[in-house]
Amino acid sequence: MTVLTPPRRKENVDDPVVVPARHPWRWAGTALVLVLVAQFVHGLVTNPGWDWTTFFGYFLEKSVLEALGLTLLLTLAGAVFGFLGGIPLAAMRLSPNPVLATVSWAYIWVFRSVPLLVQLLFWANLGYLYDTLQIGIPFGPGYSFPTVDLISSFGAALLGLALHEAAYAGEIIRAGLLSVDHGQHEAAAALGIPQWRQFSRIVLPQAMRAILPNAANLLVSLLKSTSIVYVLAIGELFYQVQVIYGRNGRVVPLLMVATVWYVILTALLSILQYYTERHFARGAVRTLPPTPFQRIKAAITR
Repeated sequence: MTVLTPPRRKENVDDPVVVPARHPWRWAGTALVLVLVAQFVHGLVTNPGWDWTTFFGYFLEKSVLEALGLTLLLTLAGAVFGFLGGIPLAAMRLSPNPVLATVSWAYIWVFRSVPLLVQLLFWANLGYLYDTLQIGIPFGPGYSFPTVDLISSFGAALLGLALHEAAYAGEIIRAGLLSVDHGQHEAAAALGIPQWRQFSRIVLPQAMRAILPNAANLLVSLLKSTSIVYVLAIGELFYQVQVIYGRNGRVVPLLMVATVWYVILTALLSILQYYTERHFARGAVRTLPPTPFQRIKAAITR
């Protein structure tokens, strides 16, 4: 049996030789960055001023962990109440009613203009303006109670954070709703889909893709803003660190304790943001991008 083989292609000496592009400056920049990173790490390890012994001694200290829990509580509660307040503010801004739109605009303008520190101090001193608050029928009987007993330091901090976040959350939600093409609303209405179903199954999933990145930035900002409530003598993370280094004088390592915890919490929020955005990306892309764990698994099994 004879096996026929295709004739070999004659190599042409005139064929151009493909040479990969060289990037000497890219490699030089990479080497420079690696040198700078190595110097920075070397300084962290060898410089006694960082006092890593004190850092590790207080990193998991009981009072620090309790303060960390209070920081998380303020962050989560402020985010929940802030976005719950931002939803009606966004709806009012989009309302054709001029009164509702004006009130929402005025609220957002005021609370974005006044610094958060000033708002916290204002709510903490509300009892100076109003000795008592009364609930009842206008021009009729009512029940009054002292303002001091109503708003504690923690309540003033939570109220200030929530009202401040609501102003920003309202604009983020409004921007997300406006990002959905109006033709989506018209198509859903033409198909006879009920309005609530239009919003929950068509408009909201598309709006979330625009809302989530900005909402995540706002949540990270709120996490760091909780450090401002130290002015109200609330024992959150930064306040507790101040108390400790006020006793032992180890300022730098104690500040590093707070810094590392803030970095860890921000990283966890970033992971949550990634998977939430990936969830709402369904329908926008044919194939979801692989998660970091899937990429690591693929690299190992390759």
